[in-house]
Amino acid sequence: MRQRRLIGARFSMFVCAAFLVCYVFLTVPIVATDDGVCRNDGCSCLESDRCLFIPESASDRKGPLSEMAGKLFACDFEVFGIVQGVFFRKYTQKQATSLGLKGWCMNTRDGTVKGQMEGEAKPMNEMKHWLQTKGSPTSRIDKAVFSEMKEIAKYSFNDYSIKR
Repeated sequence: MRQRRLIGARFSMFVCAAFLVCYVFLTVPIVATDDGVCRNDGCSCLESDRCLFIPESASDRKGPLSEMAGKLFACDFEVFGIVQGVFFRKYTQKQATSLGLKGWCMNTRDGTVKGQMEGEAKPMNEMKHWLQTKGSPTSRIDKAVFSEMKEIAKYSFNDYSIKR
């Protein structure tokens, strides 16, 4: 009987540790603010939680973030869930345009929305967060997959368009 309790205790500790790791990774806010405190109503963190992204004020300092300012990047994405027939592409175009991004998006035969975006790092990260958490009002986002951001010399697109 004593051995059975020990195994149960080890299993419980493993489950608790696994839950904690999953909780931490799934609730990380994807927001950057001046002081690093999350104030985004779309985040699952508390107002007092510290965001893990580098604060915007860090761009004044010398280092990797200041070197990225003004550089252009490109990234492909695919969004899964209920994203067709809910004006997802229209809202994506509107959000991308408001952030100054260029590129395109389109429906796929698999029921997803694929696209590409180009722009500076900060608006690209904001768009990634939007694609993961917001979308159109009636969409349901199950997951969003992004390629690695690649540095580009110049824009490939004139605006953000919807491909049909």
